[in-house]
Amino acid sequence: MRTPDGRECAFYYSDYFRGREVEECRIPKNEASAHWKPEYCVKCPVPEILRANASPYLKMELTIKQTLLGFGRKMLVQAWCDRHDIPIEDPYVGCPKCNEERPGLKLFAQALEQDDNDD
Repeated sequence: MRTPDGRECAFYYSDYFRGREVEECRIPKNEASAHWKPEYCVKCPVPEILRANASPYLKMELTIKQTLLGFGRKMLVQAWCDRHDIPIEDPYVGCPKCNEERPGLKLFAQALEQDDNDD
């Protein structure tokens, strides 16, 4: 579904049918997270992560924190691989173990290395 800022996000939900005004973010949130508001979608990294990494084993948790003096919000994403049960440092790239298991990805990386060596 499209977020208020126009990006696609699988965790955003809105319902305006017959006068309803429901907007919510359905990504799991840390219990220390601040309350979510629709205007936070502008700075949220989750839509870009989902666009870059379509792994079905990627699980994420969002934490919304107030910045210094409470004038802004910081969106922190913690990601882990559900298949290998390990934390993921860069959710845009994904799980290193899952990436090693994909033979097509290895062939692509080797082809890029050979192309660089030829130059």
